[in-house]
Amino acid sequence: MNWIVFDYGDVLSKPSAALPGLAAAMGAPLPEFLEAYWAYRIPYDAGSTPLEYWQAVGNAVGAPVDEALSAELTRVDVEGWGHLEPSSAALLEALSEAGANLALLSNAPIAFGEWVRAQDWARYFRVTMFSGDVRCVKPEAKIFRLLLDELGAEPADCLFFDDRESNVEGARAVGLQAHVWNGADAARAWLD
Repeated sequence: MNWIVFDYGDVLSKPSAALPGLAAAMGAPLPEFLEAYWAYRIPYDAGSTPLEYWQAVGNAVGAPVDEALSAELTRVDVEGWGHLEPSSAALLEALSEAGANLALLSNAPIAFGEWVRAQDWARYFRVTMFSGDVRCVKPEAKIFRLLLDELGAEPADCLFFDDRESNVEGARAVGLQAHVWNGADAARAWLD
């Protein structure tokens, strides 16, 4: 195993606490907002613009979205996902100090990828790949092949952690070793 690859959302990060505030900013009931937020997320994660995404969500909940509101919703959304789980941060630091080759593979929009790359903790990763940048999403085989090309690695050389079984199965179908994320302690025990 030459590479350890992590998903971001709900693996390295805490769940977003921003969703109720986003719903309120759009004047929408939270359940209705959440349905639209997730219904249009895959195209956003696959490279559509923030304005396209928030207008689709807005249309679904009956809220007009202009450039200014889109920019604010994007800022709040990125910030909401921007909190590392302390145990995950400690695991990344320990692995990095031990010389492990770490990579990040996340279904996330371009704006989020830009934010991550500006964070101090991004230094732990030799490669960061976001679905918005490559215009395809997990669990598609294409994104795992693009990652392998970027790493210069064979599938069997990579261990991948993700919180979604479908993404783990997608990675395994391409030949990566992959496990469902059950927390940093479980990952640490598995790696030990």
